[in-house]
Order: sequence, then C-alpha cells, then structure tokens
Amino acid sequence: MTTLTGSQWESERKPPVAATGAAAWLRANLFSSPLNIALTVLSLWFLYLVVPPLFEWAVVDAAWRGTRIEDCPDREAACWVFVGARWSTFIYGSYPAAERWRIDLVFALGALGIALMMLPRGPAKGPVGIVMLTLYPALTFGLLLGGWFGLRHVPTTEWGGLMLTLVVAVWAIATSIPLGLLLALGRRSPRPVIRWFCVAFIEFWRGVPLINVLFLAIVMFPLFVPAGLDFDKLLRALVAFSIFNAAYMAEVFRGGLQAVPPGQYEAARALGLSYARMMAFVILPQALRIALPALVNTCIGIFKETTLILIIGLFDFLAVIQAGMADPAWIAGEHVRTSGYVFAALGFWIFCYGMSRYSRYLERRL
Repeated sequence: MTTLTGSQWESERKPPVAATGAAAWLRANLFSSPLNIALTVLSLWFLYLVVPPLFEWAVVDAAWRGTRIEDCPDREAACWVFVGARWSTFIYGSYPAAERWRIDLVFALGALGIALMMLPRGPAKGPVGIVMLTLYPALTFGLLLGGWFGLRHVPTTEWGGLMLTLVVAVWAIATSIPLGLLLALGRRSPRPVIRWFCVAFIEFWRGVPLINVLFLAIVMFPLFVPAGLDFDKLLRALVAFSIFNAAYMAEVFRGGLQAVPPGQYEAARALGLSYARMMAFVILPQALRIALPALVNTCIGIFKETTLILIIGLFDFLAVIQAGMADPAWIAGEHVRTSGYVFAALGFWIFCYGMSRYSRYLERRL
C-alpha cells in the first residue's frame, strides 16, 4: 500500500484546475459546443456593433452641463441637460416645492422597509412585510394628501412624476395580492355560489382591456352615482387598477395552489387541521413558493401599466417627460426627445430589474 504525505494528500483532494475558475466557466457556458461557440461569436459581434456607438452617443459626445437647449449643440448626441434642468419635475410632478419633503419622507420610509425585508436575518421580517402591505400605503396617502396635523392639503391633481408612478404601482400591488389570493381560494371553494362568483369575476375582468376599465372608472362611473356625489379621479383609477390586477393575481395563486401535491391536503386533513389552519400552515406556504416567479412577473407588469393613467389626465413619470418635450424651450431638438425616452426607459428598467433580482434572491432562500 502506498502512503501519501500531507502535501500529496492535499493535492489529491483539490479539484482539477480545468474544472474551476473563469476558464472553466467560459468553457461550460460559452464554448461547450459548436453551436455555443457560434452564438458566442455572433453575440460578441453584435455587442461590438452596438456598444461603442451607444457609449459615444450617451457619454463621450453627450451634453452634461447647462440649462437650455442651446447647451446641446450636437444633435447626434444625448442631451442630458434636458434631464438635469427638469429633474425635480420628473420626480415630483407639480407637487408644491415647499411640501416636497413629504415625498422624500415617503421614499425614505419605503427604502427602509425594503432594506429591512431584504436582510438575510433581519429582525421581525414578517411584521415588517405586513406593515409595508397595510400601514405604509395608508401612511403614504396621509402624508401626500395632507389636510391633517397642520399639513397643507395637496390635491391629487398636483401629483405627478415618479412619485405618482410609485403611488399607483405600490397601491395596485398591495391591494391586488390579498384580493387575488381570496379570489383564488374562492374559485377552489366547495360551495357553488362562492366558486361561481369568483369564476365570473376573474373571467370578466381578465377579458376586458385595462384601458377600458380606466375609461369606465373615469367616464362611466359618475353616471351611476347620485348627482353632486363625486370621487377623486386618482382614487377611481386606483380602484380600477386593484380590481383589474386582482383577477390576474388570482390566476397566479390558483396555479400555485394546483401545483401543491394532493398528498399535502390529505396529510393536513389526517392531522385534523381545520380548513383555515390547513391553508395557513401547510398549503399556502408551498403555493406561494411555487407561484413566486409568476407573482413577481405580474408585479412588474403592474409597474409598467401605470403609464396608462396618462389617458385619464394624470401625469406619471413617462407623461411628465413627454410634457417636458412639448415645452417650447425644448421642442426644437430630436436629440432631446430621444434622451428623454432613454431616461424614462432606464428608470423603468431599474425598478423592474430590481424586483426581478429580489425575486431570484427569495427563490434561492426558499
């Protein structure tokens, strides 16, 4: 029998050099087969054609300093001067400048709540999540609307920009998730009346375009209420978003519930658990894990759908950028419009990609 020394034993335990490191990753992911090699070469060629001109347009030749259209003389390059000059409008809309600290406070509280929920072993993550889904939306409306504790009342007609986009998105997500879960449970209910009602509700709202729903909420709703009774336009839009997206959330949760093996239901009943306890402690935790990717995908779709509120006269993030392009002081340049749309796309991408990465993080932890 051959006896190995300490150094020889360590060398025997180490994996082959070719199986680790950057070279192994490149070989496994980019050059593992002739097809992968061809796709890698085509991708590098495409990046070579796109990235250098884009970098030159957006960074090298772009105009960064100034306050007027004259400060962007190169019409073949980005005009970030437009974004810098109208930055506050893009973020706050027409909200009074003296009261914008309330928006900053709402942003800070939201960022704090998200940070606490993202901590791997943060204290009381469950209660923080419940607060973010229940109390935080109510506190947001109280701070932004004002009219109490000495806060100046700011009507929703003066709301706009990124702030309005986040308000609509957070409200729609926070309300459609619990409503969708209730509808999904109701659709699987053994009681025919509850099941038929949920099925009819889900199928009706899934079959109607969101634009029609918004028009119904803004144009048709006042025809069905007593004369002199009116509701805020933004409030009606938020209710429309909640109802519409709840139907889609219901299908997401129904898919998760159906993916749970039947043996889990039988085991829970064998333990003598009631329906509520079975759902709360056995079925829903598994269904939510399964439905998480589709759930986040629906939330991303909701965030992008907020741009539709422009058609009912509310100026969200994209709408205020378009309004800035229509300003006579900036209307004379195609490069201004291109820069504005690129900035809007970048803003939406940051939020949507952030939600996507957080969902991947949750999938790994669960």
